[in-house]
Amino acid sequence: MTQDLPGGAGDIARDYPDVWTAYTNLGEATAKAGSLSARERRLVKLALAIGTGSEGAVHSHARRAEADGVSAADMEQVALLAIGPLGFPRAVAARSWITDVTEG
Repeated sequence: MTQDLPGGAGDIARDYPDVWTAYTNLGEATAKAGSLSARERRLVKLALAIGTGSEGAVHSHARRAEADGVSAADMEQVALLAIGPLGFPRAVAARSWITDVTEG
């Protein structure tokens, strides 16, 4: 699995497998901590990535959402929803990062 990770995440997973295992376990535990569906969790994570302004994280969560069957239109709506709390420029950037994946 760690061979498939891009960039810095793959480097950490390969160089520090115990850290990567702990990180993975934390992600699994937080996913099980409530009643959100897998689709809802995926969209929330995409929204959080947009909120941080991290292009790499938005790409990653958009790829995962796409693999999980989330439509490009639904992901783009998440970007549009960012207009109010985060501002128009952040939403435009997020939409472009999502389309990098969905149209790429």
